[in-house]
Amino acid sequence: MAINMEITALEVYDDSKLIINQLLTEYKVRKYDLIPYFQLVTQLLQKFKVITLEHVPRKENQMADALANLTSSMTLGEDKAADVLICQRWVISLITKMILDNTNIISVLLVDAEEWRLPQIDYLERRKLPDDPKNRSEIRRRALRFLYYKGTLYRRSFE
Repeated sequence: MAINMEITALEVYDDSKLIINQLLTEYKVRKYDLIPYFQLVTQLLQKFKVITLEHVPRKENQMADALANLTSSMTLGEDKAADVLICQRWVISLITKMILDNTNIISVLLVDAEEWRLPQIDYLERRKLPDDPKNRSEIRRRALRFLYYKGTLYRRSFE
């Protein structure tokens, strides 16, 4: 959005010290599935003349936390307007199409037969639960923290 608005100076605040330090290249990105995100953000940051990256501890970030909780709990139709902006698109795929037209990013992870995600995906996609009552309640409880969209399991978070 900032790129589309032709903003040249951007201040970025995040409550994750790890992410800020990775973007400042003080820490290395070790998780392979996060490398495409890191590369994309690095390319996006190059589009600005001035960038400020700053860590904000969570206890000092209560207002932003409250807004993030509010926006994640709201759903509006496309024709509706609200005071709080809601983005209902997947940011990475949208930005990848806009910025990286000639680049292919593929992340592959082999799934083990005993993979913990399989029962979670079965429940989110087909509402199928295992026979064991303990596992059933565990999967239902965990389902609130995940979203299954177009073949990918996403963990819900405030970021």
